[in-house]
Amino acid sequence: MQSISDDLLASITFQLEWDKNAIRFTDLLHAPRVNLWRDLLREPLKEQLAGRRTGDKVVVTFPPGRVTGGRSAGKVYRLPRRRVEGSLNSGETVIPRYGRFYPAGVLRGLPGIFRGSVIPFRCVDVDDNTIMADFNHPLTEVPLTISAVVEEVRDKFEERGGTCQDWLETLTTGPGFQARINGRSTDFLVPGALDREDSVDDTVFYQQPRMVQHIDDAAIAAVTDLYRRRLSPGARVLDLMSSWTSHLPPEIDFTEVAGLGLNAEELAANPRLSQRVVHDLNTDPRLPFETGRFDAVICTVSVEYLTDPLAIFNEVARVLRPGGVFTVTFSNRWFAPKAIRIWSELHEFERPGLVLEYFLHGKAFKNLHAFSLRGRPRPENDKYYGQNRVSDPVFAVWGSRV
Repeated sequence: MQSISDDLLASITFQLEWDKNAIRFTDLLHAPRVNLWRDLLREPLKEQLAGRRTGDKVVVTFPPGRVTGGRSAGKVYRLPRRRVEGSLNSGETVIPRYGRFYPAGVLRGLPGIFRGSVIPFRCVDVDDNTIMADFNHPLTEVPLTISAVVEEVRDKFEERGGTCQDWLETLTTGPGFQARINGRSTDFLVPGALDREDSVDDTVFYQQPRMVQHIDDAAIAAVTDLYRRRLSPGARVLDLMSSWTSHLPPEIDFTEVAGLGLNAEELAANPRLSQRVVHDLNTDPRLPFETGRFDAVICTVSVEYLTDPLAIFNEVARVLRPGGVFTVTFSNRWFAPKAIRIWSELHEFERPGLVLEYFLHGKAFKNLHAFSLRGRPRPENDKYYGQNRVSDPVFAVWGSRV
């Protein structure tokens, strides 16, 4: 068995773990071609990886600022509101909101910043006249634990030119956007945020069954593995916004799996369901189940369609027993006309922050955890393989009922 050296390539999964505001965050990045001779890795991580073999794992905890750089007051600017110009993905004019991230290109009059600049800044204060833009990395003041699992060591016949990759910079690009700043709610739920392009009743949209997968097979496997680790054998499970498949681990038997969805034919085709309920949550957020009935609730690649999420999360808390777990998973693919407006306006790492706000709002959940997985290879049988060789990312947020 080969061991990592300057003369070989390695496939490594990096895991970033950090805590903020009593919430645990775990972010995984699959790195398919790590070259110790050329790529950048902080010490002592690089030193510890040398000589490792397939299956080995190393863990290093870095003090605040060691990976992301120290905090600098010179990266914080207070500007007149009139110097914010630009539009969001939806076409709406940028109106800065507390805690949100924006590309630097919407700011005018800062040295080195041009209209196309995508360097992110966070709005850390805003009033009618001014905005405070913070360009410091959101993880600057947080200790980071980084682990690396060696998945494969191989010859360099795949090496491509003289490219150099900073893997820890890639790992920490995006993570941090999910967390509140100063413990204060991020200003997501502004007027119009939960509107949709297509406001026609959902029962019309879902009249026809859609027996399709909404994420690729690698992402499905990751979602199934999350459920494997979150759900216990014999549990009573509610599959919220269910369809023809639930992505539940096939080897685990549950006492009950109730599926609530919008299309009777899709639900009938789902072999894991012991009960099937057709119910439109956007018309009536009340769940037709008794209080404390379920040990676990899952919601798979559907949370972006909820137009009254706070009421529905309160209902989920009601039907969960104390200690029961609610797990929400999602990716970066959705039916755009039916998704809430703010979903497309957010950076993909802000979306877990939005879902965390849903969990936090009613104070009915504890032990909150946010998760991400990026960089896995896309299966060759996926219809998007020719366009993108990287699998759909997987994001998840979960918490237990108080």
